[in-house]
Amino acid sequence: MADMIRVEVAYALPHKQKILSVEVEEGTSMLDAVRQSGIEAEFPELVLAEAKFGIFGKASRAPESDVVREGERIEIYRPLLIDPKQARANRAAKAQK
Repeated sequence: MADMIRVEVAYALPHKQKILSVEVEEGTSMLDAVRQSGIEAEFPELVLAEAKFGIFGKASRAPESDVVREGERIEIYRPLLIDPKQARANRAAKAQK
């Protein structure tokens, strides 16, 4: 039997946040751990195939192959509503008025 490790899966919307703890086999990929957590049942609108992932704020380029380690928190990121550069430009323009 393979060794088991515990990781957390986190996702947040403006009105609802959830962190789920899940036990997975050692060597499990980030994407597989997210699927095993059952987070999709909590957020039916979440499409994992389109989502971006990270560990403790560091984005993953390949969640389907990045292996999780004991105690890590996998974060599921929502798409940005506006480009950060554009948001800064909008704030600067508003401040000048």
